[in-house]
Parts: sequence; C-alpha cells; structure tokens
Amino acid sequence: MKKTTKQKLRRAILYLVFVLAVVLFAVLADWGQIQTSFFNLDVAAEMLPRVFTVAAKNTIVYTFTAFSFGLVLALVLALMKRSEIRPYRWVANSYIELFRGLPALVTIIFVAYGLPIALDIRIPGGLLGQGTVGLGLVAAAYMAETLRAGIEAVPRGQMEAARSLGMSRGAAMRSIVLPQAFRIIIPPLTNELVLLIKDTSLFFVLGSTPVNKELTKFGRDLMTQKFNATPLVVIALVYLIITLPLTRLVAQLEKRAARAR
Repeated sequence: MKKTTKQKLRRAILYLVFVLAVVLFAVLADWGQIQTSFFNLDVAAEMLPRVFTVAAKNTIVYTFTAFSFGLVLALVLALMKRSEIRPYRWVANSYIELFRGLPALVTIIFVAYGLPIALDIRIPGGLLGQGTVGLGLVAAAYMAETLRAGIEAVPRGQMEAARSLGMSRGAAMRSIVLPQAFRIIIPPLTNELVLLIKDTSLFFVLGSTPVNKELTKFGRDLMTQKFNATPLVVIALVYLIITLPLTRLVAQLEKRAARAR
C-alpha cells in the first residue's frame, strides 16, 4: 500500500472515530439533566445585571490596577537588569527568578497575611490594594523579561546615533529606545494582560463583600446557593467575552509585526 493511501486511510479512520464519539454522546447523554444543571435560564437570569455591573467590572478594575503596577515595576527591573552596575543586575535577576518560581497564590497570601503578621505592614486599599500588589509583583517578573527582550531587539545603532547627537543615555533610552521596544512587545504584553484577567480569580483568598467580588467568586457563591452549575457556565461566557477580543487583537498585532519584518 502506498504511503499516501495509508495517510488517507488513517485520516478516514480518525474522522470515523470522531463521528462515532459524537453520535454516542448525542444518543447516551441525558440532555434534560444537562440543561437543568448547566443551562438553567432561571438561574442565569438571577445573575443579571450584577454579573456585569459588579463581577465583570471588578475583574476588569483588578486586572488594570495589577497590570499597571506590574508594568511600572517591570520597567524598573528591566533597566536594572541591563545596568552596568553589577549589584543592580543581581537584584533584578534574583527578583525575577524568585517571583517567576512562586505561585501567584502564595504571593497574594504573603502580601495580604504574611506581611501584617510578620512585620505589621498592611497594604492600604483593602482587597484592591492587596490584590494589586500581590498579583502585580508576579506579573512584573514576567513582564520585566519581556521588556528586556524588547529593549535588546532595538538595533544598537539607535542608541549610538542618539548619543552621537549629544543626548544622554537616559534621554536616549526614554525618547528613542523605549518607544520602539514597546511597539515590539505589545503582543506579549497583551497576552500577559489576558493571563492577569484570569488570575484575578485568586483574589478569593482575600475575602470579599457583595460589592467587590470578581467573576469567579461571584459565580462560585451563587453556584453554592443554588446548588446548580449554571453560574459557572455564565461566568465562563463572560470571561470569553472579555478575553477573546484581546486574543484576536494579539493575533492581528503579531501578523502586522510579521509583515513589517
């Protein structure tokens, strides 16, 4: 048997297996129970409009604050890592390795509970402040490496040309290098933003009130009250409404960057 014939036969078998699996699921599944447990319209209606006006709004706010804090810290770390002063590089490398190795949940718990217990230091702002710092510390470690890669991707001649025109190193970095670096790293930074949207679900360890619940906590509490999984399906759809446009934006930006190269 020819190789191409074998490939076609293998592909046909795989398609057949898939079709049989779908047919078996359609025949054997208890659609009434699935609808009641996962797609109960009465339970879903009770989530409106709070799932958008409270849970989704809080998720977006928490993401924005953590991303902003992390981005500023990441820029400092990226510049320290490229510094000519060795202790600065040591500090930046140690920070990045530490927080990339720790689970985000551990960092959030440490900021919210460890610091007050050990050093009597309390982050102001309640859940928003504690979550922003905890999640931002972790995000900064990842974004610092992204920023460093973006800075190094800018041709060295850009800095040399700016210095030859009399600009200081700092001014050249601010005016010439960083703007180009940020254009390069927009896609990976957007990916980090998407990850942060999902990581806000870790804020459940900080406790919550009815007005500061994020999506996952909101859905989980309602699922427990109603003893029904529909709330989880609803918040999953809301997460997709938020994240899918961002992931499509990343894909478009990556295509545009590839065409530019």
